[in-house]
Amino acid sequence: MSDVRLSVFKTYKLYVGGKFPRSESGRVYEVTDAKGKWLANAPLSSRKDARDAVVAARKAFGAWSGATAYNRGQVLYRVAEMLEGRKDQFVREVAEAEGLSKSKAAAQVDAAIDRWVWYAGWTDKIGQIVGGANPVAGPFFNLSTPEPTGVVTVVAPQESSFLGLVSVIAPVIATGNTVVVIASEKAPLPALSLGEVLATSDLPGGVVNVLSGRTAELAAPLAAHQDVNAIDLTGADEEQLAKELEVAAADNLKRVLRPRSGEDWSADPGTGRMTAFLETKTVWHPTGSLGASGSAY
Repeated sequence: MSDVRLSVFKTYKLYVGGKFPRSESGRVYEVTDAKGKWLANAPLSSRKDARDAVVAARKAFGAWSGATAYNRGQVLYRVAEMLEGRKDQFVREVAEAEGLSKSKAAAQVDAAIDRWVWYAGWTDKIGQIVGGANPVAGPFFNLSTPEPTGVVTVVAPQESSFLGLVSVIAPVIATGNTVVVIASEKAPLPALSLGEVLATSDLPGGVVNVLSGRTAELAAPLAAHQDVNAIDLTGADEEQLAKELEVAAADNLKRVLRPRSGEDWSADPGTGRMTAFLETKTVWHPTGSLGASGSAY
């Protein structure tokens, strides 16, 4: 009996609605490392896959946005736990995708896991930062509170295949939105593997949906989709594609987060990406008349 065994190559799939479909079109494309060596075939998503992802995200939005902020924090922390357990896999995939040494890739993965934990801690705090009681003239309570925007399309960074990816997904779902993410076109494997982690965590299916393929081909129908409420253009080409997508997004008044050139993913992210996809709801409530005898309700 021969001791030589055949390698078992991994089949990467999309992550849509909590399941792992192949592309509806049946298409794939070759993914190579920084030196041009073949790594895997990734699904080449179609417009139909994009529409299916929006349906899944919309279906999941009600329950996810209605969950308590504390519960969302627990779920996000569970995802970080699962990422920690599969760290070696992500180190290998990031090293191959970005042409990094193992030590530098490990630092990127550690930072991505830490970033996920950081956003998990913000879920029940962001409302206190951007909401609160407003002083008004008259016998009223006036309270402002943030609410999630809805379904958000995220064009993931092209160069930072994992740290950048986590940095654009985590803040969107931490605040109660659901997301359709278009993975880096040239380095989609860490994003597709993230889908496997999300599926085995406590995150409900449809909260995050991961598509791989041609960025321009997928972003165009999602930017124009009437059931997408916002779009993050981080990974879109600033000169042409981002402008075209912003024009398409204006048709149903989507919130748009424009790309920033030279973004440093290792820097403190602040709260900007969380507040970008929050709406503020203000409620007025009468307190009754104030007289010599005190307040009345």
